[in-house]
Amino acid sequence: MPDRKRKQKPKVSIIGSGRLGTALAVALAGRGYSIGSLVARRAQKARQAASLLDAEVQVLAAKQLRSLSPADVFLITVPDDQIAGVAGALSSLSFTATALHTSGALSAEVLAPLRERGWHIGSVHPLMAVSDAREGDGALRGGYWSVEGDKTTLRLAKTIVSDLSGKSFSIRSEDKPLYHAAAVMAAGNVVALFDVALEMLVQCGLTRKTARSVLLPLIASTIHNLETKDPAQALTGTFARGDVETVKRHLAALKNKDLADALKLYRLLGERSLKLTKKHPQITQILKSV
Repeated sequence: MPDRKRKQKPKVSIIGSGRLGTALAVALAGRGYSIGSLVARRAQKARQAASLLDAEVQVLAAKQLRSLSPADVFLITVPDDQIAGVAGALSSLSFTATALHTSGALSAEVLAPLRERGWHIGSVHPLMAVSDAREGDGALRGGYWSVEGDKTTLRLAKTIVSDLSGKSFSIRSEDKPLYHAAAVMAAGNVVALFDVALEMLVQCGLTRKTARSVLLPLIASTIHNLETKDPAQALTGTFARGDVETVKRHLAALKNKDLADALKLYRLLGERSLKLTKKHPQITQILKSV
């Protein structure tokens, strides 16, 4: 029997050549997608992203958006407050296509001007922290993506996610701000919390480099626990055991070292830990009295 012809993958243009946009360009190109255009605030930034691809790509600065060549899919990976402006610029083009933005907090409705011109619209948001765009496929592989939009766009978004070895899920459009806040809580805020812990160990006389080395295995073991257990079962340490005197010592140390941010976080997160245990009301009262 003759080989079946593989269905040609859509041509993709990416508006926003930051870490995520560049990683998507590299990953999609590696999965057989044709990258038509790369756009950045400055053309030089787009050229840097294009240099990672083994193909000819149209390179444009943001002010040249109206010179975009046609493509099947336009991925809009700019900051949230720039998406509406990009949609307005795209709506003046002479062709129609599918537009997907990658904001976690905004719904597809921010692209409504395009829908009015006959475009299909939606959003596809990766629940991943992309720190190195050059990793491309490696930075995006195996992650979860939130997808939404009209039926045609949703089908295409799920295909793209699947081609990137990812898994997709959908939520109500009106819940996207809360969904994204949860993502920030589990990623960006964890980084901020880690920085506070570094500050505390520096107060103990460690260098930041040594403090990082000390804390990272602890975080890794906690993540391992969360992979197999519910938070209530994964919780370990002082609050899980209900060590009243230890909590008092912690609070005194934080006050003595004038670590105001750490003290606030310790109290707030300690109260949450106690909610998980559903025990130790005496400690809850101690924390509330701080």
